[in-house]
Amino acid sequence: MVNIAVLGYGTVGSGVAEVINTNHDIVNKRAGQEINIKYVLDLRDFPGDPVTEILTHDFNDILNDEDVKVVVEVMGGVEPAYTFVKKCLLAGKSVVTSNKELVAAHGPELLEIAKDNNINFLFEASAGGGIPIVRPLNSSITADDITGISGILNGTTNYILTKMSNEGADYDTVLKQAQELGYAERNPEADVEGGDACRKIAILTSIAYGKHLDYSRVHTEGITSITSEDFLYAKKLGATIKLLGTTEKIDGRLYSFVAPMMLPKSSPLYGIDDVFNGILVHGNVVDDVMFYGRGAGKLPTASAVVSDVVDAVKHMGTNIMTIWDKEPLEMGDFNELTNRFFVRIPNGDGIKEKIEAVFGSVEFISIPEVTGELAFITDKITEAAFSTNKLKFEYVNNAIRVAF
Repeated sequence: MVNIAVLGYGTVGSGVAEVINTNHDIVNKRAGQEINIKYVLDLRDFPGDPVTEILTHDFNDILNDEDVKVVVEVMGGVEPAYTFVKKCLLAGKSVVTSNKELVAAHGPELLEIAKDNNINFLFEASAGGGIPIVRPLNSSITADDITGISGILNGTTNYILTKMSNEGADYDTVLKQAQELGYAERNPEADVEGGDACRKIAILTSIAYGKHLDYSRVHTEGITSITSEDFLYAKKLGATIKLLGTTEKIDGRLYSFVAPMMLPKSSPLYGIDDVFNGILVHGNVVDDVMFYGRGAGKLPTASAVVSDVVDAVKHMGTNIMTIWDKEPLEMGDFNELTNRFFVRIPNGDGIKEKIEAVFGSVEFISIPEVTGELAFITDKITEAAFSTNKLKFEYVNNAIRVAF
């Protein structure tokens, strides 16, 4: 029997207990040993919940118990999670986490401590929720030069954009619905401003290329500027709008960003709707590989966490090699990246001529539902040049990158 402890009894922590209890025969068979939850750490009490029998409010109960071999961290946030996880690893306990903030900030250090102590630090659920993606990048797609990773990495924003597209609703209305359904937090900033997707693409890029991409270096935009009018234009173009986290290798240089993109129907990510996520990986030999599923949620995330627990138990005393060095990943200047842009500018005397003078050859688009503005798609242009050109206009209604 292997004893484990769970730090945090919130949505995911309670899900971990549920998965282990519901599928205990399958989990134990695949782990090769019985997995027993000996402790659950939380500041709160849970009257009437069976967890009360194993609940502790003192982290040291877990840290000092030599019988606890694997610790599951599902508290979220950087502190005290970082302190607790580091102490557990130094004490010779393997750690499994779903905490993207922790992994994005301290992944290389914690992996190094695990390696030095011949134990494991596993974090499958931190980047894809219930979607297996970290393990495939680390152990399956290993014969390829990965030339691109692009994905819908946040279920909340995908739900909002899907509702806006299908129902013609405005952003504020759909956000309120998402909050009422529990898909969006009361303070949804991390989701809607792109911070969640930013950390996830930084983790995936670091795993794919073996060096550390500091998430603060990832150009990040959210969805708060997207309007129902943007979707009307997208439909005219046979496209949709998704928030993507993307890393591209172009002429040997890596570029990483998070931003809304107009996607054509030919894109594998086009039809991924609601709270589902999808991640497209391109290798120079394997070509495109697609990962699809629930990127968040209690049981899907808990499933990925428990899978890591099984892996930790199977590899007790053996470190699973993960190449993610502290050395910073060399990145290209985002301002040098080229994209096409869909742009909406208020109409007025001489505006069309000015657009053509500033942007050169453009494709103008008009729809009967929207008047009083000119919409167009630029040719490929650098991010720096687009930012400069945009300033030449008094006001821009919106601008969205175009993936076609």
